[in-house]
Amino acid sequence: MVELVSRRGRTLQRYNSGCRLVAGCIPYRFKKTDKPSLGDIDQAIEVMVVSSQKGRELMFPKGGWELDESMQAAAAREAFEEAGVRGKFEGKLGKWPSKEQDKIHHMFAMRVTEVLPQWPEMNARERKWVSVAEAREVCKHAWMSEALDKLQELLSTSSEQDNCSAQHALTPLTENSILSCT
Repeated sequence: MVELVSRRGRTLQRYNSGCRLVAGCIPYRFKKTDKPSLGDIDQAIEVMVVSSQKGRELMFPKGGWELDESMQAAAAREAFEEAGVRGKFEGKLGKWPSKEQDKIHHMFAMRVTEVLPQWPEMNARERKWVSVAEAREVCKHAWMSEALDKLQELLSTSSEQDNCSAQHALTPLTENSILSCT
């Protein structure tokens, strides 16, 4: 049974030097084609964006990293709550401060394995699959564009490795592992 309730409040939020720590991901999937073209990652994948609860702004699923969870668990929870997706983490894209310098966003690449028909914030948010180019246009924060650059770099690097198929080019990562293809 799926619990369709989002966590609320900030009593368990993590902070570092006054900055709220945020975890999130860029959910992506390979486009449904007979032969994905990994030579042009933008043509091979789609990323999911979600609307803000406070307006029509589009962004990647992200939210507070709480004391009782790992960074990846927080990113997975946010992807489930805000976008209704589950998947495998393929690597950490990096960390970026917010424009206001009050948050630090830790972002991961997540290859989507399941798109749920119902999710906790489905009545408060819209989700949408878009190309990387479209995501760059709709995401207003510079750090989101940089995270997309890192996603493209990660996927391009892994697609160039020998003996990796296009659909399985990435290996799930833990926070301390390195990208490899076996």
